[in-house]
Amino acid sequence: MKAVRFHEHGGPEVLRVEEVPRPEPGPGEALVEVKAVGLNHLDLWMRRGLPGLKIEMPHIGGSDFTGVVRALGPGVTRLAGAAAPKEGQRVIGYPLAGYGGVPHFLADDPPPGAFSIIGEQTNGACCEFICVPFSNLLPLPDSLSFEEGAAVPIVFITAWRMLTERAGLRAGETLLVQGAGSGVGTAAIQIGKLLGARVIAATSTADKAARARALGADEVINYREESISGRVRELTGREGAHVVLEHVGEATWEESVKSAAYHGRIVICGATTGFQGKTNLTVLFAKQLSLLGSTMGSLPSFKKVLGFLAKGRLRPVVDRVLPLEECRRGHEILEAGEQFGKIVLRAGG
Repeated sequence: MKAVRFHEHGGPEVLRVEEVPRPEPGPGEALVEVKAVGLNHLDLWMRRGLPGLKIEMPHIGGSDFTGVVRALGPGVTRLAGAAAPKEGQRVIGYPLAGYGGVPHFLADDPPPGAFSIIGEQTNGACCEFICVPFSNLLPLPDSLSFEEGAAVPIVFITAWRMLTERAGLRAGETLLVQGAGSGVGTAAIQIGKLLGARVIAATSTADKAARARALGADEVINYREESISGRVRELTGREGAHVVLEHVGEATWEESVKSAAYHGRIVICGATTGFQGKTNLTVLFAKQLSLLGSTMGSLPSFKKVLGFLAKGRLRPVVDRVLPLEECRRGHEILEAGEQFGKIVLRAGG
């Protein structure tokens, strides 16, 4: 089968399209013919190399995928606690194999399986076939194509957890979404509106601003043309945003702190532009702000999100679909921040 692998860390040029043996499902696993795989910033970090994380080389990335079950490993139909998939069933993958423990970068020896992601600690779905635990597979809603489904898992469960479980966004509050053109950003705009919030989206171009409005954003800030915090204060009568969703990091962090209302909550899940955000501590304590970290989301949350997607109350945002063989190009586009929503690779027919 075809697979996109890298044999060493580096830039997009280390990605190679290679022929590798098709895997066979082990006990409790299902073999899935991959139809589509969504790219995330996680794929960029894995390719570049994450401090403290060692992976086996060569490595296949790709955490978000949809496909069709083609074979079941021994004992799948006898396992209790979840419905076993059926051969020929359209499925979507839940990307977390382990959740809720100590992340690898916070401990010298984290508990086995404490926090593991398909495509990070294990080989991922940038290939034509993948074997995963059957419990990581859910039916793909009939209303979603394979490509749309592959744009869902990580960004939607991440944004859902950030806004509902960590920040506790309430109807009538103001939400500022940084990096609104990203996968997490496009999901957060929709979830914010679903929860009844007023959504202010910050992005970089007029085209992305128009698309953010089409998704439901009430106001849009072009951060290349105006101050984010200044515009937020203007739009809110100097009150600020009750919740700020951050994942950009160093480039926007100071503006996020300035944009938050008194007793505001800043929730962060990533730092794509750098890890060293500068913070004026007097602003932090004088405004009595809450800083909230968040990572991924649980299987029950994923099921809840899929329910909203099935009903059309949330929708995936696909920027473009590329063939699997153009994975390198997908990485380059994502690295340059040229996309609005998700870049999806089509694998197979």
